[in-house]
Amino acid sequence: MTQLPDRTEKKLGLAIDLDTCVGCHACVISCKGWNTENYGAPLSDIDAYGGDPVGTFLNRVHSYEVQPAGGTSQTIHFPKSCLHCDNAPCVTVCPTGASYKRSEDGIVLVNEDACIGCGLCAWACPYGARELDQTAGVMKKCTLCIDRIYNENLEEVDRVPACVRTCPAGARHFGDFADPDSNVSRLVAERGGIDLMPEQGTQPVNKYLPPRPKDRLVDMMESDPQMKPVAETPKGFLAWLDKTLEAL
Repeated sequence: MTQLPDRTEKKLGLAIDLDTCVGCHACVISCKGWNTENYGAPLSDIDAYGGDPVGTFLNRVHSYEVQPAGGTSQTIHFPKSCLHCDNAPCVTVCPTGASYKRSEDGIVLVNEDACIGCGLCAWACPYGARELDQTAGVMKKCTLCIDRIYNENLEEVDRVPACVRTCPAGARHFGDFADPDSNVSRLVAERGGIDLMPEQGTQPVNKYLPPRPKDRLVDMMESDPQMKPVAETPKGFLAWLDKTLEAL
């Protein structure tokens, strides 16, 4: 079994803003593209255009409709990938030592040459963040694009995970959570960043920034005089249009 490091020099990870994410899946596509063309075994797709497609993805986006207490319903887009936990059960359960957590930056990786595809790490992960690649026969997971962030051949602006570089809404932020002055640490402190399923005791490095409360239209109309209707009943062209639509 693989042992977790006592401490890590850095805690590289992501702060994901659930208030900003629009569910466009650009992060999913860029992740798939980068990790298929570069690091490790390609991410396979089986019967991609058939009736029973199966594929390997390191990042997925789920969408939910939620009803906050005392507020209007909201659609929340929830990106999910490996959270690079400090107390990663996927590492300690691995029988070959293929899963490991780096002491220098805290990134959890899989040595594909040592992986036997037993699936124990997938069973141990409470977040469903690992997938068995059906073609390669090895476990795949988010690497935080380790082949990008340390690549000195890339421009400085590109030395971030592909999902972060691609996000059109700026909902994904990359940095060192061990540094209290880093961009991600400041975001978590300002927005009240939260752990995913803290009751599991995994101590995830990645944090989620919760959605902000949404304004209610009724409250806006009452507080802002410019939002009040100019007339109680339609007149002129609008009156004709209203009558015509009612007759349809």
